Amino acid sequence: MRLSKNNIPKHIGIIMDGNRRWAKLRGLSVGEGHEAGTKNLEKVVERARELEVKHLTVYTLSTENWRKRSKKEMRGIFSLLLRAVKEKKKEYQKKGIKLFILGNFQAFPRKIVRAVEEMLRMVLKHERMKVNVALNYGGRDEIIKAIKEIVREGIAAEKINEELVAKHLYTNGQPDPDLMIRTGGEIRLSNFLLWQLSYAELYFTDVLWPDFGLEEFDKAILEYQRRKRNFGK
Repeated sequence: MRLSKNNIPKHIGIIMDGNRRWAKLRGLSVGEGHEAGTKNLEKVVERARELEVKHLTVYTLSTENWRKRSKKEMRGIFSLLLRAVKEKKKEYQKKGIKLFILGNFQAFPRKIVRAVEEMLRMVLKHERMKVNVALNYGGRDEIIKAIKEIVREGIAAEKINEELVAKHLYTNGQPDPDLMIRTGGEIRLSNFLLWQLSYAELYFTDVLWPDFGLEEFDKAILEYQRRKRNFGK
């Protein structure tokens, strides 16, 4: 079965798992594993753009990672993030790729915050794809944030519905993911887009993220195309 251009998911979410294990298997440092993962993400973003995926959400750093990873590892991650933002700004602007952030990136070092804010202010003439980067993100935290905002607005309980809650999520205005991919062999959501993934097709693979190349990406979409979506019916 060949990939059909007529049934490409509009929104794909990816839990990019396995950078550290990939590095350990090769006798490399954790930082080298994250660098390999970053390079692979760049390739996947480009492939998604070619396939006309309109929304891509990648789980980069969870609230749990942010709290538990070593300072050395976090410095390396921040360095990679800063470099990626600087290097990709003009390219993404030219290609019509708009960056969004899901999560509280304001908690990061000031130079990271400034770089991300500058990227977010980027104006595109022709937007082809939105890339949501989940940074210091947690699905439960996102839902709690939405509830608090609704309470502060004084909205009556009987007026609260799914549409209202969705408007207070980080992904407001974007469709829910059609397909969620997790690499690295784990079979769980790990607090990723808990509200938005209600009816997504889930795809799990043992392939570690740096090895999850374009053939593997296409394979996941092909599996999505084989399935019949029922949306709870």
